[in-house]
Amino acid sequence: MVSGPANGAPIRVVTESFPGRPIFDTAVTHALLRQVAEGDCPETIRLYVPDDIVLFSLLDARRPGFVRARQAGQACGSAAVLRLAGGHAALFHPQCLAFSWAMPDSGERDAIQKRFQSISEWLRSGLSQVGVDARIGEVPGEYCPGEYSVNAEGRLKLMGVGQRVVRGAAHIGGVIVVGDSQRVKNVLRPVYQALDLSWDPETAGAVEDVVPGVHPTDVRSALLDHLGNQRDWTTGRIDPATRRRAESLLDWHDPSRSPRANATAQPGSKIVTLQDSTTEA
Repeated sequence: MVSGPANGAPIRVVTESFPGRPIFDTAVTHALLRQVAEGDCPETIRLYVPDDIVLFSLLDARRPGFVRARQAGQACGSAAVLRLAGGHAALFHPQCLAFSWAMPDSGERDAIQKRFQSISEWLRSGLSQVGVDARIGEVPGEYCPGEYSVNAEGRLKLMGVGQRVVRGAAHIGGVIVVGDSQRVKNVLRPVYQALDLSWDPETAGAVEDVVPGVHPTDVRSALLDHLGNQRDWTTGRIDPATRRRAESLLDWHDPSRSPRANATAQPGSKIVTLQDSTTEA
């Protein structure tokens, strides 16, 4: 698990979401990253049930078929949002558990890999606790492929993770598909066709495919149990300052206003895209 801050302050855990406002929801995560970087809020984990949305990356936004991909998702009833990190399109829906961890960044050279390893292990352990034969690693042919994905039995992708780093803080987040893997297949099939990206829909799974009857709240409880064994944490809510900051960041995540993502870095900064992460220096 990622080590705690020097002052031993507990992690704030937030389960609040914003139904019907998918772009704002993602902007809240962005706002938390900025506030942690600036020292204006504590290390924070969001563990929440999301809306039905396709989260596109900046890599997707620069592909010729991006507009068609957005339209394909919307035709299936999934809103389009530009997310913080790299990778490729992923579906979030109400039978998933979304996670987002905003934490101070030490600036160590290998910090990105350490965070991926520790967060993926936390998620793998939580899924194991609810009965999944959970493993870290890419399933050949999976959507949004990455070496820190978590799968079931080496054959079904259950979780994808991405990371964004700014000066002073890092965000690492993604989604665990708990139920309705068919929804993932139905929505991402035309989206990936429009983006001209290959994937095998049979690799898309859900926790309930291997452990029937599991719900997102069961997975959240398991993750918090495991977290509590290694770090102190306390519950919290999104405060007014974070909401105001999120309102100012809406254009960053609205494809209709910024379809090519334009200049998503702060003036004078540089964005470097890795396999599953985006670094802003």
